[in-house]
Amino acid sequence: MALFWVPLLTCSGSLAALFTQRLGRSACVAISALFPAMALAIILMHTKQVFDLEQIRFTASWIPALGLDLSFRLDGLSFLFAILILAIGLLVMLYARYYLSAHEAAGRFYAYLLLFMTAMVGIVLSNNVLQMWFFWELTSLTSFLLISFWNHRSDARKGARMALAITGAGGLALLAGLLLMGQVVGSYDLDVILNSRELIQSSESYLIMLILVLIGAFTKSAQFPFFFWLPHAMAAPTPVSAYLHSATMVKAGIFLMARMFPVLAGTEAWFLLVSVTGLLTLLIGAYVALFKHDLKGLLAYSTVSHLGLITLLLGLGTDLAAVAAVFHIINHATFKASLFMAAGIIDHESGSRDMRKLNGLFKYMPITATLAMVASAAMAGVPLLNGFLSKEMFFTETLQQSTLGSISWMIPVFATIGAAFSVAYSLRFIHDVFFNGTPGDLPKTPHEPPRYMRVPVEVLVALCLIVGIFPEATVGKLLASASIAVLGGDLPYYHLHIWHGFNLPLVMSILAMAGGAAIYFNRHVLFRIQANFAEKNESVIFDNAVKKLRDASRWLMDGIDTGATQRSVFWLLFLALAFTLPPLMGLNSTAGLRPQLPLDPVMIAGATLLCVCSVATVIWHNNRLLSLLLLSVVGLIVSISFALFSAPDLALTQLSVEVVTIILLLLALYFLPQYVRNHSSPGLIVRDLSVSVLIGGVVGTLTYAMMTRPLDSIAEFYTANAKLLGGGTNIVNVILVDFRGFDTFGEITVLAIAAIGIYKLIARMRLFQPSANIEGIPWAKDKHPFMFEIISQALLPLALMVSCYIFLRGHNLPGGGFIAGLITSVAIIQQYIAHGNDWLVPRIKLNYLTLLSSGLLIAFITGVGGFIWQQPFLKSWHDYVDIPFIGEIELASAMGFDLGVYLTVIGSSMMILANLGGLTTADRLRPQNREAK
Repeated sequence: MALFWVPLLTCSGSLAALFTQRLGRSACVAISALFPAMALAIILMHTKQVFDLEQIRFTASWIPALGLDLSFRLDGLSFLFAILILAIGLLVMLYARYYLSAHEAAGRFYAYLLLFMTAMVGIVLSNNVLQMWFFWELTSLTSFLLISFWNHRSDARKGARMALAITGAGGLALLAGLLLMGQVVGSYDLDVILNSRELIQSSESYLIMLILVLIGAFTKSAQFPFFFWLPHAMAAPTPVSAYLHSATMVKAGIFLMARMFPVLAGTEAWFLLVSVTGLLTLLIGAYVALFKHDLKGLLAYSTVSHLGLITLLLGLGTDLAAVAAVFHIINHATFKASLFMAAGIIDHESGSRDMRKLNGLFKYMPITATLAMVASAAMAGVPLLNGFLSKEMFFTETLQQSTLGSISWMIPVFATIGAAFSVAYSLRFIHDVFFNGTPGDLPKTPHEPPRYMRVPVEVLVALCLIVGIFPEATVGKLLASASIAVLGGDLPYYHLHIWHGFNLPLVMSILAMAGGAAIYFNRHVLFRIQANFAEKNESVIFDNAVKKLRDASRWLMDGIDTGATQRSVFWLLFLALAFTLPPLMGLNSTAGLRPQLPLDPVMIAGATLLCVCSVATVIWHNNRLLSLLLLSVVGLIVSISFALFSAPDLALTQLSVEVVTIILLLLALYFLPQYVRNHSSPGLIVRDLSVSVLIGGVVGTLTYAMMTRPLDSIAEFYTANAKLLGGGTNIVNVILVDFRGFDTFGEITVLAIAAIGIYKLIARMRLFQPSANIEGIPWAKDKHPFMFEIISQALLPLALMVSCYIFLRGHNLPGGGFIAGLITSVAIIQQYIAHGNDWLVPRIKLNYLTLLSSGLLIAFITGVGGFIWQQPFLKSWHDYVDIPFIGEIELASAMGFDLGVYLTVIGSSMMILANLGGLTTADRLRPQNREAK
């Protein structure tokens, strides 16, 4: 259960940030930071268990039939990432306290940051791959909010859109891969998947699964060719950049590859796809970083390069390469977070990030400069720093692979070249910013930052030093436990020491250091060569690609959809005929062996009236009021048909919906032309009539064929278990609130979304008011007849009493929350019609949005209540309770869910009906009147 609190606490922190922002920035960050600090404490409580190679799990059933469970898992790998995410997140929060200006919304910033943190810990702790994917997509959405935090800047908006588009598209590919993997294994449980290596790799779908999963990982971790989004995400505030580049977002893709390493790695396809992609990313990122004049731009491409290095290590597929990858994940997080924070301090205190202006800053900010130089040296792989150790392991593993045969030597050569460029851009960061002359044309005089703004950098740089000098004592157990989780087996032999003797990896390090220095001090030659190539703006290229895609889509839609509804419906029905007619023509006999029910005069009369009114609705469709009345007769006959065939719940629902729909249409008709001329040509009428007859014939044939054949229905299960498992004798209601409660919850959620959408569409609408009816006769001045007012007031308490009765008896007799909600809505809207919006609003002070939200919340709380007893979502409870003076009655938790349905239906219906009726108020009508046509 403790693991469940980790994402819950960070998510609660985002709410706390919003509620405490008025208390001041210091109070806001202090209170908000308490939540991730508690989450980190929960993770650290399990340190001994994780180091002893135990796996801690928490599972709550959600929808077991679909393989969906709320499931969390803590092993060495997730433990490592959770610490990085939470600990560096806390340092970023402290740093941001001093980075953000006084006029910026700090509460909103921390809310976004903590929600993003929630998504990241959700990814690394998830033990269900579909749950992991949910959090995966949440990182894309929350990173969009963080990158576009300065939404007044065009580059921030464009960078956020680009990141969302690339990572979101990769997320869809990942979902497809995870679904395939779950189908092959037979479960979406991560434990099952990680133990199914042979089954997955022997599957015919292995290559497809591998490619889809890697697309998701590559887009998120900015691998070639998807890396271009990451530098443009630098438009975000520097605390965001530090967090995204060190412990989150891009590391999510790395985590996914590490997590799936036990089941996907070890094949030639994995080696080629992952190692080649990692090598290309390593080289391209390192090369481009050297030419960037913007501090954050240089660090962004260096991140791309180091992510490529980790990916290359994972791609090599050997056990020690995986250990080296995990080690570099730790080291990269510390030195990259500190470097971004140092760059933010330089920008904050000097007003610029342009390295052509930032010279000689060591004299102005010696402490910050020293910290930044140590972190840069760690990034370059200088001895006695953590980056040196993982770089040595990297070089060692590139020498051990032989998958490429005679050209395997190319990988260590290219690795050394990439490391040389890493040294070069690290030297440029140090020399060009802190030495190399004096500052030029800066907006303000550089100086040291506030004391506590520098603390996060000091902590991270100290870790770079301590890990570099005492690697085994500091991260030995952490690295071992995380590596075992990645390998899914025994840990290979290795030792963490500063000195491993004079060997080939050390020679490669010396060559990289010397080559990097040579590249930097001869950089002007490279700059001149690079100047011959036109610099491409990925943002412009991306925008142009989106524009071309939009234009192509518009061209295609213009060709398909001409705006004529009749034409669209015709092609839809024509295709339906094309697919259904051939199988029907193959039937020898339409009629089955099932005996048919006898006809009686009442049924014949009802069917005849139904057909006549349906045809009459079509014939007189140009007279909208008449066609509406005829349509209501059709709805009434359908309601009677449900009652006739022993479906009273459906009959009540249909009748209630019919009343609400008629009221809605009557309110809408007031603003529409009362008469529409028929503009269809005789040829179109013949075409539409022919298609209609054919469709009617096909549907009638299918219906007859199905109803005259025996059906193997699930109804017997519900009949047998409604009372036993659901505690109710009304089978329909028990299905809705218990057996298929999740479907109902989805339906009321959709209903709520639709109601809010309609409300927003009509909230500020200004309409013309017709001044006369179809015959030109002016409307009566008495809009609200006295008799109607009196009758409606008398009916209101009666209708509410009936609604209450229908609701309370719904679990055992026809009724329920949906029907009761519609009856209540009709009772209230009747008052609007009888008295008018202006008279009623001061008297019925109901906030329908609050009512709707409360209904959804109650339904949700009822659903998650089952988790307390380790039961699935929406698992209902029922029992008999003896109440004094009343006697024994049955209580069911499903009534709480039904109450949520009841409130949601009222809120949704009234948001639409009351606001549509409110369009007739004087302040929402245009002064001109529109004559009826």
